[in-house]
Amino acid sequence: MFVDTFIKRPILASVCSLVIILAGATAIPTLPIAYYPELAPPTVRVIAFYNGASAETVETAVTTPIEQAINGVEGMMYMSSSSGNDGSSVITITFDITRDLDVAAVDVQNRISSVEGRLPNEVKAVGISVQKVSTAFVLGASLYAENGQYDTLFISNYIDRFIKDELKRVPGVGDVIVFGERKWAMRLWIDPDRLAIRGITADEVVNALREQNVQVAAGAIGRSPARPGQTYDLSVRAVGRLSETSQFDDII
Repeated sequence: MFVDTFIKRPILASVCSLVIILAGATAIPTLPIAYYPELAPPTVRVIAFYNGASAETVETAVTTPIEQAINGVEGMMYMSSSSGNDGSSVITITFDITRDLDVAAVDVQNRISSVEGRLPNEVKAVGISVQKVSTAFVLGASLYAENGQYDTLFISNYIDRFIKDELKRVPGVGDVIVFGERKWAMRLWIDPDRLAIRGITADEVVNALREQNVQVAAGAIGRSPARPGQTYDLSVRAVGRLSETSQFDDII
């Protein structure tokens, strides 16, 4: 009966439709964003690094154990993962749209804590990151140097040092991703023939780097407990992490 009224009176139906449209258009500017329905499901991302490992090793030693621990967490819809030859392991867990993202991240963190003892020491030393992310990008921006004054390595390092952290502090920003990110680093190439002549293995070279390329607290002179009459104390500064190629040449 009610539907027949609008079918038989098309003018009345058109007027009612216009009234509804105008009422909705008037209400949109005053409607709080928090009242908008969620379109994208909440997502939690887990990132771990196993330096020096191949993609197959990362998959076996890192990704699979973490996936097994996370699987079945409350509210989970599905999960995807990727293991890279750079030692990276990225696991993305998508939850039901009604699931609170903060609580979901805590649940994932608790699941990971239960399996950390099975992970390689190198992974635990770097740490496992649990991030609340969104699958929908809010903004994309590009940075370039006019006249080609700076190369991509310099620009990427500039973004990492001065821009990325500032954007993360903006209210509502969950994460900032730099595509094609590059960072300055010291790379060492090992000559296997020269190692064989000297009777040295690659593991011995790596261990020497770890032992001598460290940041340590050298202590102080004259601090308490000290002899009576001691007036001054001196802080001792030692060479920390190596930054020049000549310093790496002196590694024993």
